[in-house]
Amino acid sequence: MAEETPDPREVEWHPRRRVVLYGHEAAETRLLQAVQSGKLHHAWLISGPRGIGKATLAYRFARYLSQPPSHLSQTTLAVPEDAQSAHLLAAGAHPNIFVLQRAMDQRAKRLKTEIAVDDAREAISFTGMTSATGGWRIVIVDSADDLNLSSANALLKMIEEPPPRSLILIVCHQPGRLLRTIRSRCIHLHLAPLSEATVLQVLRTLPEKGVKADDATRRLAASLSRGSPGRALDLVGSKGAAAFVDLQSRQKLTPAGCVELAAPFGGRVAAEDYAVFCELLTGWVANKARKSALLGGGDALARAHDDIVYSLRQADALNLDRRQTVTDALMRVEEALKAS
Repeated sequence: MAEETPDPREVEWHPRRRVVLYGHEAAETRLLQAVQSGKLHHAWLISGPRGIGKATLAYRFARYLSQPPSHLSQTTLAVPEDAQSAHLLAAGAHPNIFVLQRAMDQRAKRLKTEIAVDDAREAISFTGMTSATGGWRIVIVDSADDLNLSSANALLKMIEEPPPRSLILIVCHQPGRLLRTIRSRCIHLHLAPLSEATVLQVLRTLPEKGVKADDATRRLAASLSRGSPGRALDLVGSKGAAAFVDLQSRQKLTPAGCVELAAPFGGRVAAEDYAVFCELLTGWVANKARKSALLGGGDALARAHDDIVYSLRQADALNLDRRQTVTDALMRVEEALKAS
């Protein structure tokens, strides 16, 4: 029998293993008050940018509700790391918690691109069963952005006809793309990006992602993260982030300088660094365009941003040379800066 391909999401810093949550005290208080009211709504939509702690909050709430009623704190959703519910959830083996997410395609040896309708139907069956401990049956959707139309409609059915003592926690990065009928039946809990100081605090508690990082490296990642610890973790030790910092430090971009900055992105091994650099670059150009627009300008930078985004998509679709793509993008930036 062929060996199964491991799930790439199974990492030490997976949200279900995080017993500490930083920076979302107001959201935690709202959930705690809902429990204490005795009228906990059965469906919650937890939205916000990627990597800011939405899934961590969902797992934290599920872990809290999976305890015996006598163990529930009245002041926090925190559960001791040595509690049985924490151990079971960390192992992905809690009998009362079902995670609806993209499955592994073992034939293709990668994650499926969408949450299949059969997986959503399995979640419906799960909520219909009696809890192993007489408590809540909890479904965590991580994330709703991966639903297709069929699985989204199956989720809607589950929300419309919830069995007693069932709870659905829907993690979503872009709620505007979710079915309006799902949104309207959920209590919406929006999480904002974290402060740079809080991102740094999170980074200091996370396991190293295969890279030994000093505090200066963590501070740099936090400053570029846009309030997302998940994003910051990707930036730690990234050559793409280092190249972007180099770009920011330059007063002028010469053709030779553009070639130099693009040099690290050749070969397949540089794919992740290339993606990081391109995301930082496009965000930086967009931000400059917005600031210029407030002063009555920004047209050249806005057009450059659109041109660069298009060229990056073309490069990905046609598998074009990354170094040349980055070089061209940087020269386009310099041209727009001169025209601004």
